[in-house]
Amino acid sequence: MKAKPRTAIYPGTFDPITNGHLDLVRRALTMFDRLIVAVGRNPEKRPLFTIDERLSMARVSLTEFDKVTVEAFAGLTAEFAAKRNVVAIVRGLRAVSDFEFEFQMALMNRHLAPGIETVYLMPNEKYTYLSSTVIKDVARYGGNISRYVPAPIDKILKQKFS
Repeated sequence: MKAKPRTAIYPGTFDPITNGHLDLVRRALTMFDRLIVAVGRNPEKRPLFTIDERLSMARVSLTEFDKVTVEAFAGLTAEFAAKRNVVAIVRGLRAVSDFEFEFQMALMNRHLAPGIETVYLMPNEKYTYLSSTVIKDVARYGGNISRYVPAPIDKILKQKFS
């Protein structure tokens, strides 16, 4: 009997997706058979890009990964994860300052979806200071972000701020 594929989700706003995100996708795929990059609609955030733009940017940036799908979601991550029958939620930890919030979320997700684990991955050192917010700020003022985002995203951000 063939084992059921182990699928995880990697939720986030991805406004925009960065090379740090891609780094976590690569490493998550060493632990899981499939990965769903779950692009969230969060009413508390004011993204620069629409949900459709963020989905498109994620898809174009992740074409090299045949075991990754990109989906939009709204609401609770744990509920979305349970509906997709995943075994884990993948989250990135860049710094100690991320830990407290992530720890609280992991405990709540455990209550909401007891069979789903949260797995934390630390990014490669060269991406620890990266965030979509920092990328947008640098791009807004004409700084070079080409080392930090996939080429299509660099082009999109340049167009957005020109």
